Amino acid sequence: MPSSIDHIIDRLGGADNAARLTGVGTEAIRKWRQAGAIPPKHWTVILRHTGLSLSDLQPDSVPPDQASDGPETQMTERQVPASSQAAIPTGATAALVLADGTVLWGRGFGAHTPATGAAIGELCFSTGMTGYQETLTDPSFAGQIITFTFPHIGNVGTNEADDEATRVAARGLVVKQDLTEPANWRATQGLDRWLKAQGVPGICGVDTRAITLRIRDGGAQTAILSHPADGAFDLDALRAQAAAWPGLEGMDLARDVTCAQAYSWAEGVWTWPGGTLPLPEKRRRVVAVDYGAKRNILRCLANAGCDVTVVPATATAEEILALDPAGVFLSNGPGDPAATAAYAVPAIQGVLKAGKPIFGICLGHQLLAQALGARTYKLARGHRGANQPVKDLGTGKVEITSQNHGFAVDESSLPDDVRVTHTSLFDGSNEGIASTRYAAFSVQYHPEASPGPSDSHYLFDRFVALIDRTNQPA
Repeated sequence: MPSSIDHIIDRLGGADNAARLTGVGTEAIRKWRQAGAIPPKHWTVILRHTGLSLSDLQPDSVPPDQASDGPETQMTERQVPASSQAAIPTGATAALVLADGTVLWGRGFGAHTPATGAAIGELCFSTGMTGYQETLTDPSFAGQIITFTFPHIGNVGTNEADDEATRVAARGLVVKQDLTEPANWRATQGLDRWLKAQGVPGICGVDTRAITLRIRDGGAQTAILSHPADGAFDLDALRAQAAAWPGLEGMDLARDVTCAQAYSWAEGVWTWPGGTLPLPEKRRRVVAVDYGAKRNILRCLANAGCDVTVVPATATAEEILALDPAGVFLSNGPGDPAATAAYAVPAIQGVLKAGKPIFGICLGHQLLAQALGARTYKLARGHRGANQPVKDLGTGKVEITSQNHGFAVDESSLPDDVRVTHTSLFDGSNEGIASTRYAAFSVQYHPEASPGPSDSHYLFDRFVALIDRTNQPA
């Protein structure tokens, strides 16, 4: 039940203090009382100073013309009676329906969805300020609806070179502002048109900060994004679908995004103004197991001196070893590592016993940990974005990394012959391990950093050095 505006203002210490804390004038406070609602952009400050919960600030309804005390007009969060076709706010053409029954109205873009809603998944947020195309095509986002915390999305358009996979893996996207028109010389089409071709819906005009707070404080939640062509919303059906979706725990999504058959990769990293970096002369045969591999990871392997053969996620140890690799790479990917482990762990253990060097990232990191005897668990909110600080415990250096994961390795379950190499400076969760028994190491983040900083590119060279040391003649 939402608190009254007067009660919230009193908790802030009165109108004058409320205006000071939120950075508005006292006239705005008067408008809050008049409208019976406080704009969501002030909720973070109010929550910090009052001890109230997010549900205390959610109005039963907010008239569209009173949704903001500034020039920006924004759809807002509202509880809609479950058994009614409530009045749709003026200008709303899409809705984001959460499993707890909350409905967030906004303006739809990209592909339309069926009336019952097709875009269902775990609602998450990404803090990256650039690289929305790489983010959307990252297979690790399979089964998820992405909320971009950066408000201006679409400004560089899209182009084929920035795709990280053949199709968009995310099930939908949520942004604050209307899509920005492309203003970049590399753009071949706008984001809206690109999403339509990919069959992916989006919603804008919602308060992404409120969504981020909800996930940060309450954990991940199922959501369904509805953008019907006829503008008709069956909220009862949408709520039922959102409530019934089982969530990512227990889901093996690597099978959905992996390659259908093995293939070779020999393209280097793209460089301005339109070419690729030359590959080194010395090459090592590397098998990359595709749990949802991004193209720029394969490019980085090639530029580090690897002759890469990509194999499906379900490849057995015998199939991998039959290719006579000097080393094996375990890629990123989506879903619950405990589910994918059913077929991935026996394969990895077979490769370890054969003495082949292994380098894993993201899902590959979690699967290597399981193959070595550790466990994984679901994070409350996950790490997604290109600004995640990680400490290398061996050097003491801090790297700013690109990450996209909702599960992590349980350090307390690591066996004695596995040491921790990297740790998150956000929440202390594990970010890297190395085996003292086998030639194997892994990190939780994405060292290719597309998008993101290049702090961690050295890991590809470390893998190649491990291959060379391991394969030296006795």
